[in-house]
Amino acid sequence: MDSGDLVIDVAGLHKSFGKFGALNGLDLQVERGQVHGFLGPNGAGKSTTIRVLLGLLSADSGRVRLLGGDPWRDVVELHRRLAYVPGDVSLWPSMTGGEAIDLLGSLRGGIDEARRADLVERFELDPTKRGRQYSKGNRQKVAIVAALASDVELLILDEPTSGLDPLMENVFQEVVGEAVARGTTVLLSSHIMAEVEILADRLSIIRDGVIVETGTLSELRGHMRTTVRAELATVHDIDRVAVLHEVHLDGNHLTATVDTDRIGEAMEALTACGLRSLTVTPPSLESLFLRLYEQDDETETTR
Repeated sequence: MDSGDLVIDVAGLHKSFGKFGALNGLDLQVERGQVHGFLGPNGAGKSTTIRVLLGLLSADSGRVRLLGGDPWRDVVELHRRLAYVPGDVSLWPSMTGGEAIDLLGSLRGGIDEARRADLVERFELDPTKRGRQYSKGNRQKVAIVAALASDVELLILDEPTSGLDPLMENVFQEVVGEAVARGTTVLLSSHIMAEVEILADRLSIIRDGVIVETGTLSELRGHMRTTVRAELATVHDIDRVAVLHEVHLDGNHLTATVDTDRIGEAMEALTACGLRSLTVTPPSLESLFLRLYEQDDETETTR
């Protein structure tokens, strides 16, 4: 991959706080024009990584390039080219939401006024209220509008929809898609798996300060099993079909899992049993995430 195609290029990143190693050789690459999902449980190192990218922390060692620059040395220049939305937004208590949007936009060289007006309407935000009057969800809206109304190259979003209702989450997904269509790159950290599943082109999963899985959702699903549910004419000896795993029978109704690359073999076996109905459900991002962490926990237990 040409380094010019990378908006974020991190290799061998280490950061410790005293004896605690928050990042332990992290590698992360985000290509231009992508939405890159960044997943992991609390304490895995997501926030530390984002703070290093924003120039709020200096790394102990490793390579960190952001938009071709060094986020520690080139922090002022880089912050004119990116926008950040945290998971818990604090606003100036006496400043209106509209004033906050304009101030934040001015730090990035201005905002698109037509897009600002459109976003305010779509997010149903009252920009005349003061910061102290806003709920958590509305504070998030102010930060999202300020970020997306600016013509930035990179959006770093850390739990951006925290506090938003489902309707506003849908609006968020729409406007992020529009930003990507304009050429914006997005690093998205979120605990809302469905949100990441819809938006992300690629995913990186972090654990204990290192990336343990990265790839497209399809690539990551290739390591998981697909769930099949079927109604059969006969279930005699069905639990002996080697291609099926975790077989559960309820009368003539079967639930089982199958390796993704062996679905065809499973269909043949089920057809031979008088297949009456069939539902095939590929693994969700949430199940993939949980399975990965369960496997790692089992590995640590057996050490």
